[in-house]
Amino acid sequence: MKIVTIIGARPQFIKAAVVSRELSKHKNVKEIILHTGQHWHKNMSEIFFEEMQIPEPDYNLNINSLSHGAMTGQMLEGIEKILLDESPDIVVVYGDTNSTLAGALAAKKLHIKLAHVEAGLRSFNMKMPEEINRIVTDRISDLLFCPTDQAIENLKREGFENFECKAIKCGDVMQDAAIYYSQISDEKSTAIEDLNLYDKKFILCTMHRQENTDDMDNLESIINGLNKINNEMAIVLPLHPRTRKILEANDIMVNPMTIDPVGYLDMIELLKRCSLVITDSGGLQKEAFFFKKHCVTIREQTEWVELLDHGYNVLAGTSQSKIYDCFKTMISKKSTFNLNLYGNGEAGMSIVRELLK
Repeated sequence: MKIVTIIGARPQFIKAAVVSRELSKHKNVKEIILHTGQHWHKNMSEIFFEEMQIPEPDYNLNINSLSHGAMTGQMLEGIEKILLDESPDIVVVYGDTNSTLAGALAAKKLHIKLAHVEAGLRSFNMKMPEEINRIVTDRISDLLFCPTDQAIENLKREGFENFECKAIKCGDVMQDAAIYYSQISDEKSTAIEDLNLYDKKFILCTMHRQENTDDMDNLESIINGLNKINNEMAIVLPLHPRTRKILEANDIMVNPMTIDPVGYLDMIELLKRCSLVITDSGGLQKEAFFFKKHCVTIREQTEWVELLDHGYNVLAGTSQSKIYDCFKTMISKKSTFNLNLYGNGEAGMSIVRELLK
């Protein structure tokens, strides 16, 4: 059996590592890894292959830093050529990036079976490119691997029971990764020492969504909120290169400690040690829960509604005052984090079992 795995962005490396590790246990399976190059910065790409023992990609298209249309179009063209050469039995795509959409379209137009890991998620915000990517990918997939009950329900409401596809609740591969790599990060990460964060309380913050970084009103309001919070508790802010460039170009003063993007093992250690997470990242909202930390989400919606329902997460939007108010609420909140919302750490095994059918 030949499987082509398509990845391109940081969260996809993590998810693919879980499934690849399970696939490697089956000698009758050949996995071909195709990296679109969407995330190209060393700390957002190469380091993940090194840390997570992911095999070097068989192909790297090196497509990045383009508009959505140009990026997706070039990826589609490049992926199609490789799929024609490799003739896989199935293509596996992850998440909701342009790499996901391009891989899905290329596979489907060539009549190759398509599997989507992290299917069924919805923010219900069509201004988000990620929402468009995930909706289209879901609609043309043959196997839909859903992390939660809510994801399954979303597909049912959209009529997927009437389509020629199979939806499977498998749990969340990100939880598999958190469990497995947490043990490795204990030994290999030096982030806490490097940043001199031993015995210090701090907040971990990330920000990269275009609706936040490309809208100057939103961006300035968020930064003002973070600056105010930083006066009371230190914030560590790993900055996406694109976000850093926008901040510098617009002379926006950032008081929190800004650092370059970090690898997955360092991110795990920062999550373990922090007192709170503030983010616009979907993946980090879940990872905060995995490591028993409350989260303030600087967006108006989230795909992970179960975290809101149980009080582990709160939506602050982009209002300076609301971001600060949510910080005050969540920094003092006590929770047990004892709910099983994302499976039992066996999502990768469940996915591979279904792929092999």
